[in-house]
Amino acid sequence: MEFRYGINPQQAAEYDGAAVRILNGQPSYINMLDALNAWQLVREASRALGRTVAASFKHVSPAGAALSGPIDPVTADLYGMDDVGPVASAYLRARDADPKSSFGDFAAVSAPVDAELAALLSTVVCDGIVAPGFEPGTVATLSAKKGGRFLVVEADPDFEPPQRETREVFGMRLTQDRDPLPLTRDLLGDGLPSTAVDDLLLGMAVLRYTQSNSVCYVKDGATLGIGAGQQSRVDCTRLAGGKVDIWWLRRHPAVRVLLDVAPGTRRQDLVNEQIRYIEEDLTAVERAEWMERLTGVSFVSDGYLPFRDNVDHAARHGVSYIAEPGGSIRSDDVAQACRKHGITLVRTGLRLFHH
Repeated sequence: MEFRYGINPQQAAEYDGAAVRILNGQPSYINMLDALNAWQLVREASRALGRTVAASFKHVSPAGAALSGPIDPVTADLYGMDDVGPVASAYLRARDADPKSSFGDFAAVSAPVDAELAALLSTVVCDGIVAPGFEPGTVATLSAKKGGRFLVVEADPDFEPPQRETREVFGMRLTQDRDPLPLTRDLLGDGLPSTAVDDLLLGMAVLRYTQSNSVCYVKDGATLGIGAGQQSRVDCTRLAGGKVDIWWLRRHPAVRVLLDVAPGTRRQDLVNEQIRYIEEDLTAVERAEWMERLTGVSFVSDGYLPFRDNVDHAARHGVSYIAEPGGSIRSDDVAQACRKHGITLVRTGLRLFHH
């Protein structure tokens, strides 16, 4: 089957396989990469946590991911929804993690799409959805979006990929085993609060399908900031930390009132105005006082933390728990930094690079 085009419009491309089937639209190469990575993330996280999971993907990395759960007032006001079911709530929480980046995303959910989620997707700028099924009428609702070009992709929940995976780069064929290790609570040991365990496990699932180097911050079953694909791990930490700050400062009373605007204002314009206000109009004192209220955040790294600077930066964004593989020659420095900041450190022994 042919793609609409490859990574760029000047590239022809095709695909085959049985992991998913296209119910509507014609994907591009990147659309399919987003769908396959996003589906693996939500499926694995749902299996590990026993909850409905959603992800919002952009350019082969998640902008946000979340478990089903309560919708906070800021998200409810932005989308005009508060009392929603598990599938829609998971996606709303995932999309609100970084709504600027999720503009034009590819969505994924671990449970069948229901009428509530289909109606929500009809109102946001989104390119497609991958899910293990679709309730009656939802495919027709979604297929009407984007002039009939909205991508509706059904994943086979029972499909298991081969144990070996292959790709070709510049005429060379590269083959390796798939990463077989499951994400389980045993990786995090004993003594952590159950909410922290859930957050750290979700973070590990997110990073398994995020372009490395990568880190993520998680709280209450939702990512607050994901840093992907940077050459320096501390740059990932700082980039994702900035996203955490934006997420939290959007809940500042002075920023929340910006949602009280004339009917008909585009949702993305509201998000952009919130961010502009945070960056330009919120005073340093207001920012600092509000940031001090953020606590209980979990931080996960896909590779070991090579220097304590990652911990020092993470501590500025409300982090109370860190999970990383361990193994750095400066592991003692990292542990000392955690003790200084009152952060609980867990070493999983599991690296989660993804390229």
